[in-house]
Parts: sequence; C-alpha cells; structure tokens
Amino acid sequence: MKKVGYFIGGCAAIVLLLSGCGKKESAENSGNLTANMAAKQVVNWSETEDLTTLDPSKLTQPIDITMVGNTNEGLFRLGKNHKLLPGIATKMSESPNGKVYTFNLRKNAKWSNGDPVTAHDFEYSWKRTINPKTASQYGYIFDGIKNANKIQANKAKPSALGVKALSDNKLQVTLERPIPYFKLLMAFPLFFPQNQKAVEKYGKAYGTSSSKMVFDGPFKMNGWTGTNEKWTLTANKNYWDKKHVYLAKIKDQVVKDPSTMYNMYQGNQLDVATLSGSQVKNELKNKDMHLLKDSRIFYLEFNQRTRPAFKNRALRQAFSYAMDRKSFTKNVLADGSAPAQGFVTQGLANNPKTGEDFTKEAKQGDTGLEYNPTKAKTKYKQALKELNKKSLHLEVLCGDSTAAKHSAAYVQGQLEKILPNLKIDVSSVPLKALIQRQTHHQFDFFVSNWGADYSDPYTFLQVLQSNNTFNEGGWTNKSYDKLVKQSASTDATNPNKRWQDMIDASRVIMSDQGVAPLYQATIPQMRNPKVKGIVYNSAGLSFNLKGMYVSK
Repeated sequence: MKKVGYFIGGCAAIVLLLSGCGKKESAENSGNLTANMAAKQVVNWSETEDLTTLDPSKLTQPIDITMVGNTNEGLFRLGKNHKLLPGIATKMSESPNGKVYTFNLRKNAKWSNGDPVTAHDFEYSWKRTINPKTASQYGYIFDGIKNANKIQANKAKPSALGVKALSDNKLQVTLERPIPYFKLLMAFPLFFPQNQKAVEKYGKAYGTSSSKMVFDGPFKMNGWTGTNEKWTLTANKNYWDKKHVYLAKIKDQVVKDPSTMYNMYQGNQLDVATLSGSQVKNELKNKDMHLLKDSRIFYLEFNQRTRPAFKNRALRQAFSYAMDRKSFTKNVLADGSAPAQGFVTQGLANNPKTGEDFTKEAKQGDTGLEYNPTKAKTKYKQALKELNKKSLHLEVLCGDSTAAKHSAAYVQGQLEKILPNLKIDVSSVPLKALIQRQTHHQFDFFVSNWGADYSDPYTFLQVLQSNNTFNEGGWTNKSYDKLVKQSASTDATNPNKRWQDMIDASRVIMSDQGVAPLYQATIPQMRNPKVKGIVYNSAGLSFNLKGMYVSK
C-alpha cells in the first residue's frame, strides 16, 4: 500500500505472472478449504448506495466500480495490500525507457457469452472510453497514454490512442512519458476489456441492467433492472480461474438505513453489514466487527463555476474554519472516521527517501483545518464586504443515504451556528439525481468525496486540476496545475522531485482553500465469521470477492 513500485521494478523488467505469483496465490487460497467449506456456498451481501451502471466506460461510484471489478477482469487484479495478481495477462514486458508495455494474454479467457477475451477487446474498450462521444467522466485517468489528452480535447481521433492489439493474445501500450503508477492502473475497471459485439448489440442500453451486459470476471450478475435494489452474483462458469471461485451465489441488496441493516444482520438476513454511529460503539468488542480504514476523503466542494460567491477565498476559508472536525467525527459519525489532515488520505503513500507519510509531511502552516470560530467569523465578515452583501442564503446538496443526510445536517447546523446572517438549506436527492446535478453544476456546495484509485497521491491531486471532469466545483490555480503536471511529466522519473511537486501542490490546495476536507472515512463492517476470504482494498477496488467462501 505504501510503495508504488513494489510489484515490478527496473526498466526492462519481464514478469511471468501466471507461473510466478499465480501459483502462489492458488496454493494460499486452496489449502484445505474444500474440507472446511459449508455445503451451501451462498452469502447475503449488502450495499449502502444504489448501483448506477455496469458500463466500464461510465463508472463513477464506488459501488459501480466494485460490482464491475467482481463481474469483470482486466490485465491484473488487486490482492491484499494492493498487490498485483494475475488477471487476463500472463506476461508483461517494459521497454528500457518505460514508455512501451507489451502484455501477453491468456488464451483460455472467455466472456460469459462464450466469446474469447482478446487484445482487441482491450483496444476497443480503451478507445471507446476515451472517445469524447462516450462522455466518460473518468477519461482523464488515461492521461500519459499516447494521444489521450489530444483525443479528449477533440484534437485527435480515438484511433490514435496508444493501445494496439498486435494479435489476439498480445497487447501493446505506448505512453507519452513514464507513468510511475501505470501498473496499478491496469487493475482498475476503467481499463478492463469490453466485448464490442455486446456494446453494439445493446446500444445505449449497454450496462444499464445486468441483462444488457456480458462478463469476463469471477461472477456474473443477474436480476438488476437498472432501478431495483436487489441482484445476484453467480459464479461465472466461463471464467478462466473458476476452480478458485468458491462461492456459488452472492445475494446482494441495497439497504440505505444503517439501523435497518444492523437489524437484518442481527436477524441473520445479512452476512455482511455496514454500521454507523452508536451501532459501532456498541459492537467494537464484537469479534464480528471489522474497522476498515478507507483511503476516501470527504470534503466541502464549492461551486465556483456558476456561483460567484464561492470565488471569494475568504468565504471558503470561513466555511472551513467553522467546521469542528473532531466533534463531527467523534459525536456525529462515531464510526471510527478521523478528522481530515489534508486532501490526500493518511497511510496512502510515503516519502521515497525518508519514509514520512505524505499527509503528515504536507501539513505545514495554516491549512484551514483548525476549528476556529473567531477566524471563521472574521473571514465571513471580510467575504460579505468583498461581495457587497449583508447576508447569504445558500443550499448544501447531498445524497439520500442516512450518512449523507447526517453529514449535510451537521454542516448546515455548524455554519448557521458560527456565521451570522447565513441561511443554509439542505437538498437531499437520490444518487442518480445527485450525479446529474453535480455534473451540470446545479448546486451551491456539497459534501463531496473521493477515494483513491491506486496507492499514489496523484490519484487525489489529479482530481482538482482545472480541466478535470471531477473538479465539479471549478476551482482553478495555475501554480497548482503546474506542480501536478510536473509530477506526471518532467519529474515523473525523479522520485524525490516528483514527491516534492506533490507535497507543494497539496499545500496550495489548503492555502487557497480550493476545497475544505472534512474527514477520512472508515468502513465499520459486521461480518459473519463463517464468511472468509474477502480481500478489501482501501485504494483501488473496494472488495475483491474472488476467493470468498463460507466455512462450516
């Protein structure tokens, strides 16, 4: 988790994935599992948010990424502590200059419809995602792959992307510059293959329901219509490593209210449940409880695109100083979450030279994270004067989950309590409507969140670049953009310079209060002790369910 280059080092490295860690993983997972397994391999799983899409090109939400990550597969998979494990690739070679990667693909990989998984599926998928017509919010993550940025800017055709199927079982990727975290990206669902025949058959309906999708991963999905809150994952008989998929079925359902979920777990209706607040306190000593530290930061995002008031730095600072993060995490969330120390999460990455945690090193000077009502009032008074206003009436946007509502209610109450002549309304909407409003900048400010896609600070810092599609608040800072760009280009091959670029960029965010970080999340999960083999990744995929089983 703390080192980017832990899996493949050196310039001209060649890794035999299948014959190397593949066998080791199989041996570790196999053991005497069969003898210890229950006859009925069925798990009752739960989610806290609605599933919105299965289309790899259009993923944005954690639940979508997790479901696609378990029903589909890319070149690699992520194992414990973000260790790269074999996926569709069996061998990878890297050119001496770090700009060309060649992958050999396994010949026994198949889609759930029986079609072989080929290098052409990867080439098609990547070019579809990067095509501006697809309108992928995540297209920016292809930055550094040859011509990706030009294609997104409509200055080159999708066919110019640096990915090419050399044959059915050989894929070549060409980069514009070395990308330190490139190998980790290959386990991220945005880089998974797509079956062109299925995409063209289902058209706009592709990925909008389980019946309008094909799968190449450990599980297939059934029963999701696109709007309902229950579905089932079943073992994929066409999966190349099906002998190490032990579960026959995962019954999944959305339960947004923590109290309902807790009661269902207590009543043996669920084998896995996410808790909150007092439930966590009551169950801390329970052997079923697992506190999973998440590389996900929650923060206030201010709309500077269509709400001129938030272009005022003093107003953004006032909001941040008014937040009592310690009280919020301890008394409101009460689920193990910790006050934010910056925009990048703690425990994600360490200084390549000193071993210092990124967040700790970046926290320097006045970050605006201090709870200081006096400073908050002073900054608010300054903001009103500069805006030529006597008062403000604003709206905080949030989702419809219990946790989202609680967070928004806290923000509303805290701001109105500390800042005079300020009225805050709360607008709680379903997830799809939330995404729609955020994407079209139809909000004043909202409690946003970002989770790491891979274990490198760049996964956070890239989001707040001026041209990033996920920078929905529209904060811009030329110094920041320059530093982030340097870390991924001119300084990409110099670990120390690259690190300093990212440290400096992080400090710019906090100095200008581009966003106001609130807390780093923890996932408090109750789990039936008979359910074993779950791999949780705090960066990247949320849950890798391959290898999960029910013991006797």
